[in-house]
Formats: sequence, C-alpha cells, structure tokens
Amino acid sequence: MPAPHTPSLDAFAQAKLAGLDEAGLRRRLVPTARTGGARAERGGRPVVSFSCNDYLGLATHPAVIAAAREALERFGAGSGGSRLVTGDHPVFAELEAALARRKGHEAALVFGSGYLANLGITPALAGAGDLILIDELGHSCMWAGTRLSGARTLPFRHNDLGHLEELLARERGSARHALVVTERVFSMDGDRAPMAGILALARTFDAWTLVDDAHGLGVVGPDDTAPLEMGTLSKALGSYGGYLCASRAVIDLLTSRARSFVYTTGLPPASAAAALAALAVIEAEPDRAARPLALARRFTTRLGLPEAQSAVVPVLIGEAPAALALSRALEERGFLVVAIRPPTVPAGTARLRVAFSAAHDEAEVDALAQALVDLGARG
Repeated sequence: MPAPHTPSLDAFAQAKLAGLDEAGLRRRLVPTARTGGARAERGGRPVVSFSCNDYLGLATHPAVIAAAREALERFGAGSGGSRLVTGDHPVFAELEAALARRKGHEAALVFGSGYLANLGITPALAGAGDLILIDELGHSCMWAGTRLSGARTLPFRHNDLGHLEELLARERGSARHALVVTERVFSMDGDRAPMAGILALARTFDAWTLVDDAHGLGVVGPDDTAPLEMGTLSKALGSYGGYLCASRAVIDLLTSRARSFVYTTGLPPASAAAALAALAVIEAEPDRAARPLALARRFTTRLGLPEAQSAVVPVLIGEAPAALALSRALEERGFLVVAIRPPTVPAGTARLRVAFSAAHDEAEVDALAQALVDLGARG
C-alpha cells in the first residue's frame, strides 16, 4: 500500500527546496565509489578525491581491513544494544586504553560517532547556572551540545585570546562552573587554535577546556593537552565512531550520564577493531602522519596561499553559485573538490575545502594547483 501524502507538508517542503535552489544552497547526494587510495569513481568517471577526511589513507590499509574482518567474524555485524545493557565487547576496552595512552589521559570512552560524543559530553558536565564559552567557528555538533546543556553560552571571536579573556573576566564570577570549547584544527578553515593560550586562561579562571581534535589526531604534531580531549575515529583513523579522553573520574561520570552514550547502540565491534589497528599503524609509521601537512604546504606554496597549518586548505570563492561552478569545472578535469556553502560556513565565504591525504602523490597535488590557476582561482 502506498504511503499517505500530506499536501500541506509536501507544499512546505517544496517551498523550502525552491528557496534553497534559488540561493544555490540545496544539497544532493551524488553516488561516489571510493576505489582505493585517493581515487574514486563518480558518474562513471575516475576522479582524484580531495574531499575525503581519510587523511592517512588508512581506511583501505590491509592491517586495518584485516582487523575489522576478524572482529566481524568473531563478534558479528552489530553490538546489539547499548554497551551498558548488552555488555561490552572486549575490543572496546583495548581501543579506549590505546586512545587514552595516545592522549596522555587516564581513561577514554568511545561513542557511536563524533557528533554523538559532542551531544553527550557537554550536557553531562554543564547545566543551568554554568557558563560555556565557545569559539564562534566551532563545529555544528559542538554548538548542539552547548544548547542541550542549558548552560549560558557565549561565543568568543575566532581564535581571539583577548576576547576570551575579556569574557572570562566579566562572566566567570557569576557562574558555578565554566567550560571553554574549541577545535584544535578547524574543519572548514584548516587553522589551529592557540591551545597553550586557551589552556592558560582556563587555568587562571578555573574553567574546564574541551577540545575537539577530529581533524588533528594523527595529522598535526603533539600539542598542549586539554582536560577534555574529544575526537573521532572516522578521519585519520579511517574507521567510524567518536571518543573522549579524560580523567578516570570524568569518564566514569560520562559512562553513567552522557545520554548519547547511555541510550544508543554501541559502535559495531569491527569499527572499533579497525580504529585500534589504525592507531598501531600511526605509531609504527611516523612518516605517514607527516605527509598530509607536507602536501598541503606544497599546494599553498604553488597557489600563493597562507602556509597550511593542517591537512585542510580552504580556497575562498565568496558566493555559493560561483563555488559550485568551480567545483563542477574541477570535476570535469578529474578532481573531486566539493564546494562548501552556508550555513556550514558564514555567508559570503563559500569555498572549496581541499583535504590532503597521505594517499595523494605530489603530481596529483601539483595538477590540482595548476587546474585552479587555469580556472582563475587562487583563494
């Protein structure tokens, strides 16, 4: 039997879609098959992808695949329920111990995704009567977590230590607890937070610091460690999931109080095993971790852009239709570089987000840079 239609609901959706189309902001899913390394196939054509967050090329690494396959055969395809209800697969304890060692913390907790981690961490630690100060360019899931907390939330200007200090000096005294939230590497701009300064201010004003290291882990070098180190398994580790590294007391609290951990099915064991294997590869192959940043800097040098601080380089275009047109032109030349548009980035700053991987070679990077020059785009 066909599903019922509600005319007013469909009319609402069509009107919204028309507005998105007019502004060049409608999003569409495009079938794209990854074919190994930095290669993909889209529309029946091979392309070199510069839009993938598999920064170290570990999603297709033989050791990572083998670990996932073994866990799949041993534990099955899914966890079967919440880790607190169904029971904990042994691989989770191994992964959490490895993550904690990597971050220099006592303990870790793995979530179903990075988004779920940020939805759960902040509301478990802050609430009414507390203060949250968040970098204005923080990821959507970080903002979502602050809103769920019910704490008073104020943004500070992007990477502006002076503004953060001003807000702490003015607002900290009236709050029970204070939390400073930032990213280590910002996902759309590729720049890095001044972590040493942020942590120093937090200590001065007795504030807790939560840093999202989703785009830094395994790619940028050691940095000042925050009391709350959150990240994902889905980027440099080539798998799927999220995590928090912190003290044992904090992790024990979140195990009981983070709603996005307690009330959701645990990560598939194969994903956890893949991430554990990827951590081992990173430890064994330090040159792999250095490669994405080196390639990103090769690219910025050729285009005359500011030196890359991470594996992510934005090529700013301005308006969404122009960014879409440039993305399409690059695809015709064999490069997949997706246009990023509002509301993901501020109005007037639509861009190409170029992501570099250890799986790229220098010739591919140079060819992309030359294509952008030929098309009149220099950032």
